[in-house]
Amino acid sequence: MTGADALDIATDGIWTLIIISSPMMIVGLLVGVVIALFQALTQIQEQTLVFVPKILAIFITMLLTLPFLGATMGGYMTRVVDMIIVGG
Repeated sequence: MTGADALDIATDGIWTLIIISSPMMIVGLLVGVVIALFQALTQIQEQTLVFVPKILAIFITMLLTLPFLGATMGGYMTRVVDMIIVGG
């Protein structure tokens, strides 16, 4: 395995990580913005108000996107194993 092959695997792994984490991160961001807007409109400045809805939204998103996440991780692992078997 050359340095270029290792760099390709690392780059592919980083992109896979970004693709896998992006649905949860986007939902967490949107829920946070909505709750912050609600807090600004109602003058409720409770810091713990954000955590429960955000955790629930991220958990539900993870459950809904689980087949996509598994397929993406499986595809990455298949590519890595193929590179190991072929030898580069």
